[in-house]
Amino acid sequence: MSEREHDIAVIGAGMVGAALALACAASGWRVVVIEPSAPEEPTPESDPDLRVSALSAGSEALLRQLGVWPAMEAMRMAPFGRLAVWEAPTGPLASVPGGRLVANQARTEFNAEALGRSHLGHIVENRVTRWALWQRMGDHDRITRLYPATLKTLEHTNDGVTLTLDTGNTVPVTLVVGADGANSATRRMAGIGTSRNQYRQQAMVINIRHAPPAETITWQMFTPQGPKAYLPLPEANGSGWGSLVWYDQPETLDELTAMDESQLLAAIRRNFPLTLPDPEAAPARGRFPIAREHAHQYARGRVVLVGDAAHTINPLAGQGVNLGFRDAAALARCLGTASSRNDPGDARILTAYETERRPHNRLMMDAMDLFYHLFSNANPPLHLARTLGLGLAGRIPFAHERVTRYAMGIDEHLPAPIESLIKRLA
Repeated sequence: MSEREHDIAVIGAGMVGAALALACAASGWRVVVIEPSAPEEPTPESDPDLRVSALSAGSEALLRQLGVWPAMEAMRMAPFGRLAVWEAPTGPLASVPGGRLVANQARTEFNAEALGRSHLGHIVENRVTRWALWQRMGDHDRITRLYPATLKTLEHTNDGVTLTLDTGNTVPVTLVVGADGANSATRRMAGIGTSRNQYRQQAMVINIRHAPPAETITWQMFTPQGPKAYLPLPEANGSGWGSLVWYDQPETLDELTAMDESQLLAAIRRNFPLTLPDPEAAPARGRFPIAREHAHQYARGRVVLVGDAAHTINPLAGQGVNLGFRDAAALARCLGTASSRNDPGDARILTAYETERRPHNRLMMDAMDLFYHLFSNANPPLHLARTLGLGLAGRIPFAHERVTRYAMGIDEHLPAPIESLIKRLA
């Protein structure tokens, strides 16, 4: 194996793939990263991008360990110290005496101060995270970046894999990591199938500009049509900014897409709660379908999957990229502690990785499915049960703290009764 120039090939230099490449290189592996296009450098004078992620404290810890967090801070990010969730006072509760009072109590809030922390997480533009990771990879002497390049074929040999690129180059390695997203070509070439569930709802992301200062809370309001969410963005060009996520039926989003900016602003004011900062402009919008997809296996032969290539999740709680970073950390840890240091494609290493990550990813996917089905309907008994449940959840200190720590990526496990309930209901 010593004649090979590289040990590991990472297909895709998105956030998860780049983080994995850096973590593997830090353990001594020689890594080649194959990427169709280099990211563009963010500029301070640009408006915030539509594509943002809510990075948990656990993801922050990984990015600090990889040495990229200071570069991200030097660009821009928005910390948030509180996260609120509540049921909109509509439906049957809104039409009975005292119903709105009950609905208004159906709110739970997670606060960083209760855990002795300065923040729960950060909202960061994907291009900021990608650029910081990309630059860090370029400075590492154990990482080679091949771009623009696309994987065309992969062929297993006796003790490795030979990759053929669209450039005509061939790259022999010992392990291939598919980090090329939900439509992973690596997964398809490896012959790994998936189970997929396409949701009826879709989501629209809208960037709004509002008067400063920037907000420090992110929230999600549930309605029968779907949630309405607000994510604070960093101040830019002298204005406050926020990212709205509007979940609804495709027909409703068709109407929103066809609106001009003034009509869209009016629709936002009608449908979002008064806690939303008054939007002055909505210069950018985009929509995307929502699907749950899970690979039947995370590894086959000398190919292993991480991030969206292995699993996609309902974005209700913004946990997709955080799960991907946990995959990257787990795989790098398995590779770094492997007894057979000469073979990163050893089946025992890949089995240990899948054994660790599949149950955690499945639990989070089931939890998001549960929320989706419980809240995206107007069934009166369910409406009352979830309204009372949300109010109660915020008043049980032990469960409240443990759920917060889990969502922040500090703890790997939910309290056992909650895990058991999710598994039963799912």
